[in-house]
Amino acid sequence: MVRLNKYMSEAGICSRREADRLIESGRVTVDGVPAHPGMQILDGQMVFLDGKAVLRDEKEQTILLAVNKPRGIVCTEVSQGNDTNIIEYLNYPRRITYAGRLDKESEGLLLMTNRGDIINKMMKGSHGHEKEYEVVTDRTFSDRFLEDLAAGVYLHELGVTTRPCRTERLGKRKFRIVLTQGLNRQIRRMCKELGFHVQEIKRVRIMNIRLGHLKTGSWRNVTEEELSELLRLLEEEKPADMEN
Repeated sequence: MVRLNKYMSEAGICSRREADRLIESGRVTVDGVPAHPGMQILDGQMVFLDGKAVLRDEKEQTILLAVNKPRGIVCTEVSQGNDTNIIEYLNYPRRITYAGRLDKESEGLLLMTNRGDIINKMMKGSHGHEKEYEVVTDRTFSDRFLEDLAAGVYLHELGVTTRPCRTERLGKRKFRIVLTQGLNRQIRRMCKELGFHVQEIKRVRIMNIRLGHLKTGSWRNVTEEELSELLRLLEEEKPADMEN
């Protein structure tokens, strides 16, 4: 037996958390009967999402795409109002989903895959995997601003202090920041706490995968070497120092 949310994740449909939301919304059935959160299924039982079969092929070839997400595209599984989501935007012929989000107004590197285990490990914040961003603020900043970001910023809206991180000046209003956590709209919130507003955010690296010269809106297949290194890094547990 296997938990339904794990089965859906391993089928490349979505993360376990997203699977639970789909189940709770009544969109998932097992052998024609509405599913319920926490249920387990047996080999041979048929799982459907919105009337379409969810199949888990243990031998299916790994798909891992590096995408340069444009601003205005949302990272969701389903349509939201007039917004275009990343699934619709790419229109990839195989079922894939995102491993780690970018908010609507942010752009840059997004990984898309059919491997639920990759998604789950990347979403586990306690592993401390690096993500690198280039950020443009609304006005010039001092070196003290970068030092304060690097030391950790208390986010009143979330009631947490961000982990220490690395920062580097790239211009009068532009800097690089390397995070090891993924709080909701974290960079925007950090800058706001320090009196600045973000005008642009571009993610340029996720762990060992780099955006490089990939054009906005384009995607490429991650190389076998990149995939092997990514899987190795995902197996490395890092101390949960962790959320402050």
